[in-house]
Amino acid sequence: MGGVPDDRLPGWVTLVRAPNPGVMTLDGTNTWILRAPGAADAVVVDPGPDDAGHLRAVAAAGPVGTVLVTHGHPDHVDGLAAFLELTGARLDTSARLTAGGVEIERLPAPGHTADSVCFLARVGDERVVLTGDTILGRGSTVVTHPDGDLGAYLDSLELLAAYPVPGLPGHGPVLADCAAAARAYRAHRRERLAQVERALAAGATTPQAVVELVYADVDRALWPAAEQTVRAQLAYLGRAA
Repeated sequence: MGGVPDDRLPGWVTLVRAPNPGVMTLDGTNTWILRAPGAADAVVVDPGPDDAGHLRAVAAAGPVGTVLVTHGHPDHVDGLAAFLELTGARLDTSARLTAGGVEIERLPAPGHTADSVCFLARVGDERVVLTGDTILGRGSTVVTHPDGDLGAYLDSLELLAAYPVPGLPGHGPVLADCAAAARAYRAHRRERLAQVERALAAGATTPQAVVELVYADVDRALWPAAEQTVRAQLAYLGRAA
């Protein structure tokens, strides 16, 4: 699979989407390639699953010197070792770096997972934020309790609300405005918390019972993920999960 065209992307950003669509991965994992005009090599963010065809498609974008990852979930990093071997690139965990002609700052963003990070990338006056699974291109993300933490997640959304620039998510389409998306996500989480409190007041005594009340309008295939988030919500509210 080659690059996915999107007229909202700066010219130095390319998307290669992995062929792993599903209820949790939406259209598939987004692998992002960053390379400023004239740069000798590229930066790859989230190599994706261990799919040989996908990894070859990403490598075909040109020499890759640096790899970054947003978090350790398999759909983002299972192909990491094979990709590093394929390209000879190095995994970088620096707080700040310049690679592929792109200035990059790591933004710690725990919540979805404890190890989640985002990246602020800049070429000239153009900036984007790579949001990983902290903010998706559509729908909402799961807080993977107990590794994920809702309080930390709300703080991470507040951080991202300071960046009114395009957002490049781990799944789904490009976000026109990362800050607006972060504010919407925060409002959604606050509303869900209110719904959970109402469910508890109505007599729900288990995470499963809360899911049935609060997420009744959500595809049942997503209920296991919703239960993880409910457990995170209950922990945030100081209620036994």
